[in-house]
Amino acid sequence: MEKKILALDIDGTLTNSKKEITANTLDKIMEIQEQGHIVAIASGRPLPGIRKIADLLKLNQYGGYVLAFNGGRIVDYKTGNVIYQAVLDNQVVKEIYDYAVDENAGMVTYEGDVVITGTRIDAYMAMEARLNHMEIRRIDNFKEYIDFPLNKCLMTAEEKKAAQMEEELKGIYGNKVNIFRSEPFFVEIMPPEVHKASSLEKLLGIVDVPVENLIACGDGYNDLTMIAYAGVGVAMGNAQQSVKAHADYVTLSNDEDGLVPVINKFILDK
Repeated sequence: MEKKILALDIDGTLTNSKKEITANTLDKIMEIQEQGHIVAIASGRPLPGIRKIADLLKLNQYGGYVLAFNGGRIVDYKTGNVIYQAVLDNQVVKEIYDYAVDENAGMVTYEGDVVITGTRIDAYMAMEARLNHMEIRRIDNFKEYIDFPLNKCLMTAEEKKAAQMEEELKGIYGNKVNIFRSEPFFVEIMPPEVHKASSLEKLLGIVDVPVENLIACGDGYNDLTMIAYAGVGVAMGNAQQSVKAHADYVTLSNDEDGLVPVINKFILDK
């Protein structure tokens, strides 16, 4: 048997509209792990927001991997070891924080199991914390406080404002940071050259699996890189049209167990 890796985004891909993994999808994922295939969760979420799902999939038992922060940190879930991480330049983060304050936008980063911010806590930040089962805390001296390694920052604003900030920050910082929107109201700030594809490339080297045996499934803009990179790039039926355009295969939506036919076709050969 040729070992394959199934890389899965969470929201809109692995989970349905209720943020649940259906029984049919769960059964298929367990079936391929029992056969020796590898499952890797590749998400923009921080690790605390992935743990519950990783535990449900029993990645610790089967030797799966978690790619948190859009690939900024790779965790061997069986051992708990961080096998790769990329960090931001803290000085650049402080400059972007000043920009956020000037624009009356929100900005958060992550410390352990806590979402931290120096700006007003808005509804988007609260949603990010709630989604990841994390506490959110406002820090008065934010710029002085962030003296530890940062894998990712997240800016929040209404859609039109977020689009404007994304373009302005790309113009200011060029290749010093990787900037993109994962949702209309979320502007991700990542280390340069770090995204889901670059992280999966590192994982393939570690586990010695060829890219032809990588099946990557997603629905959002931050999934584009891994969908284009994988041997089989899969877009969910609920994905944006631009994401579908880069995919090798378009499956059913996340509310129709879209991962089941993917697993049957590309891993189980059914």
